[in-house]
Amino acid sequence: MGQAETAKILTPALCRAARGLLDWTQCELADRSGVSRSTIRDYEGSRHDVHRSTEAQLRQAFENGGVRFINSEGCPIGIASSATDDRQASTDLSPGDNA
Repeated sequence: MGQAETAKILTPALCRAARGLLDWTQCELADRSGVSRSTIRDYEGSRHDVHRSTEAQLRQAFENGGVRFINSEGCPIGIASSATDDRQASTDLSPGDNA
């Protein structure tokens, strides 16, 4: 039957923040995720939403690049670098925040 409905984790603001954390361009994210640059551009610009499968591709690319998605009760979803070097960073953005 149908898939269980799951809440989206990746927002346009988190997508921009994760790219910034990794210092990736939209083209680099497109290459690493298999999602077109125009889809990434339009999603980050809040021109349209993405399908769950596209969100999964983007999240997988970010996670492979070292980004962790953090969800704490009562707080917006955030991102953190899973790198163990001096460049560790953490960012919390609510869906309405701009990056």
